[in-house]
Amino acid sequence: MTDTVLSSATREVAIGFGRPFVMIGERINPTGRQLLAEEMKAGDFSRVEADAIAQVEAGAQMLDVNAGIPLADEPALLARAIKLVQSVTDVPLAIDSSIIEALEAGITAYQGKPLVNSVTGEDEVLERVLPIVAKAEAAVVAISNDDTGISEDPNVRFEVAKKIVDRASDHGIPACDVVVDPLVMPIGAMGTAGQQVFTLVRRLREELKVNTTCGASNVSFGLPNRHAVTGTFLAMAITQGMTSAIMNPMHPEVKTAIRAADVLTGADADCAVWIREHREPSAAGAGRERRGSRRRPS
Repeated sequence: MTDTVLSSATREVAIGFGRPFVMIGERINPTGRQLLAEEMKAGDFSRVEADAIAQVEAGAQMLDVNAGIPLADEPALLARAIKLVQSVTDVPLAIDSSIIEALEAGITAYQGKPLVNSVTGEDEVLERVLPIVAKAEAAVVAISNDDTGISEDPNVRFEVAKKIVDRASDHGIPACDVVVDPLVMPIGAMGTAGQQVFTLVRRLREELKVNTTCGASNVSFGLPNRHAVTGTFLAMAITQGMTSAIMNPMHPEVKTAIRAADVLTGADADCAVWIREHREPSAAGAGRERRGSRRRPS
């Protein structure tokens, strides 16, 4: 099946069917984080560095880096953020911007093969972004909406995704380097949002054979105990074929649901990751002590 292989200067990560789910840390994004936005705009990137390290320590295999701040020099900020993050972590990055010049600056600053986040189905956007992705030999997130907006019909979104995959192929970008975002809407506002995504992810896996990602926290927006909803949504999406998500790995409810889904779908071979993360240290130590205290036969 399809593998999307991303890399930093020293490390590769593969997003793919049958592989452990890839958590892409979302926190290096000033949208909705006023303090972070003000700090980055003022040239203070200490929080960017701390968030990068904390997310990797929490289990993120990739990080999304965004520098979208109104009235700021986004290309310069994004390039600086990428260089900093790559200096303190070794995970591959998603370069996240809707500004072409920022994407170009981010790609130029990046060492390795990044995931470019993102391209939509509008013809003008496709013709501006895809040549940049192809030239960089990068992978790209394909968002399944176009100039008609976001359809509530999963079949319409599928056709938009197919259009992007086909157009990418015209530019020499293989389907394995297109990661489709089916668009997750808030379940509190749209009761069928989860079902729409599950249906679409299943078709994307079976028919286009492409990997998928999403902004996972969108699904629980406005709800109480939202991390439990997000984690359950991701576990269910994994069973339908979703292979990665842009999310916060520092919420235990979400991370635990993902790890359990990996176990139950067979992606966590021999439950090795689950056991390593959940074994009681005291139990392991006690076992060693008991074994060491046995009397040898005389």
